[in-house]
Amino acid sequence: MSMLDRYGRQINNMRISVTQQCNLDCFYCHHEGEDGHFIGNGHMKPEEIGKIAEIASKVGIEKLKITGGEPLLRRDIIDIVGRTAKHMKEVSMTTNGVLLSEYADELRKAGLNRVNISFDAPEPNTFQRITKSDVFDDVRDGVCAAQNAGLTPVKLNMVVLKGINDHHIPQAIEFASKVGAILQLIEFESSCEGANSSFFKRYHFDLCEMEEELNNRACEVRQRNMQRRKKYILPSENNGTAEVEIVRGMHNSKFCENCTRLRVTSTGELKPCLLINDNHINIIDSIRNGAEDEELMNMFKKAILLKEPYWRA
Repeated sequence: MSMLDRYGRQINNMRISVTQQCNLDCFYCHHEGEDGHFIGNGHMKPEEIGKIAEIASKVGIEKLKITGGEPLLRRDIIDIVGRTAKHMKEVSMTTNGVLLSEYADELRKAGLNRVNISFDAPEPNTFQRITKSDVFDDVRDGVCAAQNAGLTPVKLNMVVLKGINDHHIPQAIEFASKVGAILQLIEFESSCEGANSSFFKRYHFDLCEMEEELNNRACEVRQRNMQRRKKYILPSENNGTAEVEIVRGMHNSKFCENCTRLRVTSTGELKPCLLINDNHINIIDSIRNGAEDEELMNMFKKAILLKEPYWRA
């Protein structure tokens, strides 16, 4: 049974960042709420990550997402997947897809269930402008490799940026439909303080109107329990359907009220919320010092009780 936080939310899923290194340089990246600076000795070992997954399962966490940076830059990523899959009902991964065609089959055999692939534009020029890399074809090949390996449903994560890729949304919907993937339109987000910056105001694209448009076009609308996200099933140009999910966190109290996720930083700290940085719990030192499972479980329980909605009504 999953543990409840102070707001009655069942905390049943977790994201673990396994590195802050990345082979792309997307200008909007939030580095999973870390400072973005790679610490040479900071990587957790596969057995340590496996131990965190084991303890998480003992407090009721059932789903794990492996993130980065770019997880596939770790040469031991197959080992990491295998160790965590022993303890979870589902293990997924967020990747930029550049190396995915090389690893897809091995990842599936190791126990990975599905992937989210960063896909901020459906055409090469805008893709390169955002990522600062000419790797569009590699990522597209990665999408196909994931499908062929059975890492499904494949989700394409498109962070919508005003004046950069917002006009590509219809094209992205059609691309996702053709390859049989789910498109996630993600609102560019920020902390309260960052929301007043010129950088945020320049690129933030409010997805409210897009949600309304999708709702009017949809032949079916579903709602996920996770953060009350809406899924829109749309008719597509190829006589099929397209599935589009909206991830809209900014000033969205319903989104936060229904968040059931705990995070682990790449340096081994339990992090209750992406946007809050003053309530971390260092669990990796306790693991390295040989702490008993009960002590580690109590650290998880403390982190869960520290969790609170960032955006409130």
